[in-house]
Amino acid sequence: MTKLATTKQITLSHIDKTYIVGEKPLHVLNDINLSIEAGEYISIMGPSGSGKSTLLNMIGLLDRVDNGSLVLEHTETSSLTEEQRAKLRRNSLGFIFQNFQLISRLTALENAELPLVLAGIDGSKRSKIVTKLFESLGLADRLQHLPKQLSGGQLQRVAIARAMVMSPKILLADEPTGNLDQKSGKEVVHVLEKLNLQGITLIMVTHDHELGARANRQLKMVDGVIVSDTSTCHEKGTKNEVA
Repeated sequence: MTKLATTKQITLSHIDKTYIVGEKPLHVLNDINLSIEAGEYISIMGPSGSGKSTLLNMIGLLDRVDNGSLVLEHTETSSLTEEQRAKLRRNSLGFIFQNFQLISRLTALENAELPLVLAGIDGSKRSKIVTKLFESLGLADRLQHLPKQLSGGQLQRVAIARAMVMSPKILLADEPTGNLDQKSGKEVVHVLEKLNLQGITLIMVTHDHELGARANRQLKMVDGVIVSDTSTCHEKGTKNEVA
């Protein structure tokens, strides 16, 4: 891996991504340039097909860029092997999805400790880590419950616990409240924002403008391009366009 000297946690430079749909090219990301500091709270908004989730997947190393440079945690990722990318994901990133991505036959505890299993961490240590996280998320009495025995809000909190077990520096959330009722959605948002206040970088894709407006920085995408990048000072209730 190539380590680069930079104060930025994530830097994307001239990123392009094209998929072939049928026989036609679909340009999903077009010359994306973006820098993110550690501890930021960012929402990514825009219409369906604007490239929001693709951008999140690129940052999360779930897909490869066609052109450009993506530096994550001071590491240029374009030349990394799949094994190196997986290691960087495991050590630096946590993922939260709209449909929870839990395994139905596993208990909440077993679902949450999966990243620890893959990392080769001892069973007793895994249990202690997950139990502590569940206590902090109000799930202490749900360790042995199967997903079908949990509410939507509880399912997403289990997913958050799974995302946090490896102590990531960056949380990537793709429509984290999309399948939740309003009350459960607010509870999940408060959990994520509490983690951000602890210093974790939070990058969230959402169609919900009210939710997106809660972020300190809001990106709007249209046709694979970032058309606006707005910083919000919530304490003063003012917004300033970022050049």
